[in-house]
Amino acid sequence: MTSETPRQGLLDTNIVILRPWIDPAELPAEVAISAVTLAELSSGPHEVRRNDEQGLYDEHEERARRMEMLQRVENEFDPIPFGVEAARAYGRLSAAVIAAGRKPRRRVADLMIASTAIAEGLPLFTANPGDYTGLEKYLRVVPVTRPPIPHERRPGA
Repeated sequence: MTSETPRQGLLDTNIVILRPWIDPAELPAEVAISAVTLAELSSGPHEVRRNDEQGLYDEHEERARRMEMLQRVENEFDPIPFGVEAARAYGRLSAAVIAAGRKPRRRVADLMIASTAIAEGLPLFTANPGDYTGLEKYLRVVPVTRPPIPHERRPGA
């Protein structure tokens, strides 16, 4: 952990997925996830399509890999629920996204995760900081370097 890395933080779903390859020095000592991240990971095994649709070598292997990631995350984390304060923050973030000329409906999960970070007073760690452009006024977004992934395979994605 560098001197500039906050001690605590909320992990975006992409960080949870990429964590095996991320330099631990880029992440806080105390990490948390939102229930929204758990929801995204829970849908992952069901989103696997036939090999020709996703370019996967083996759809059964991919589904099993995503299920294993979900089980590991469920075992490791006690997700922060999306509560009333997060719901209020979501309204502010939706307005900010609209003001920036973007569509909030395409960003529901991202905005809910960011809202959870706001409600909990945590910085949000993400490998996709562009997903949160225009929200800097409301929360601290900590960019994390997207790591090279062996064989271009992502666990749980």
